[in-house]
Amino acid sequence: MERDYDSWSVRFTKDRPSAEDIGKTAGERTIARLGARKVETQKAAVIFDRRVSDSLLGALLGAISGPSIARGVSFLKDRMGEQVFARGIYLTDDPLRPLGMGSRTHDGEGLPVREAHLIEDGRLTRWLLNTSSARQLGLAPNGFAGMGFGDPPGVSTSNVYLRPGRATPGDLAKQAGKGLLVTDMFGPSINPNNGDYSVGVSGFWFEDGEIAYPVSEVTVAGDLPAMFARLIPASDLELRGTRDAPSILIEDMNLAGS
Repeated sequence: MERDYDSWSVRFTKDRPSAEDIGKTAGERTIARLGARKVETQKAAVIFDRRVSDSLLGALLGAISGPSIARGVSFLKDRMGEQVFARGIYLTDDPLRPLGMGSRTHDGEGLPVREAHLIEDGRLTRWLLNTSSARQLGLAPNGFAGMGFGDPPGVSTSNVYLRPGRATPGDLAKQAGKGLLVTDMFGPSINPNNGDYSVGVSGFWFEDGEIAYPVSEVTVAGDLPAMFARLIPASDLELRGTRDAPSILIEDMNLAGS
């Protein structure tokens, strides 16, 4: 038994593909996974498809959240201003994007917002602060408070995206030679203190840059600081939600299979 999906969230119905097209895509993706195998335990390149690559952004945003920094439970707590990614990597929050799914004119505490590079040319530039975490850290709040419903404001971003690279996913697969294309994830586990990372995945094994066969029941593991440092974004970014990333290549990942 195999499964897959497709989904769209848009501001206006006219911008959404038809239900038939969405269903067809989901069906074709499911059929492509028939006959999935396990892979041997090894080190290999991993390409995170753009449908799942945003989960890596989520791990980063949690690590630069002001409350996490104030409590000292972040693997990036001592990395402000340092080179966390390779040069040329930009992660941007754009609250004023027209029709953006997370667009807003102010944060959850009523403070003004503006476009900001959270990662600029690979360097970590700021924490995500609300008033309480800013006060604890002796800093000024910077427009990242999240509106609470019956609770005090937390921390949130608006429309975060990782700037795309120049190579297509196919080019990155050819560059890597062989490895795992991840299209689905199950229950990622992250140690917030040191960045140890593991996640159950399924997807496709590729060789010589071409899809060879579907795979399932694989665990991908590594540590986020090292993963961020060697992350390579592809050119296939789509702005479809509140957190978007292109496909991402990370080489020398640990795969646990058969």
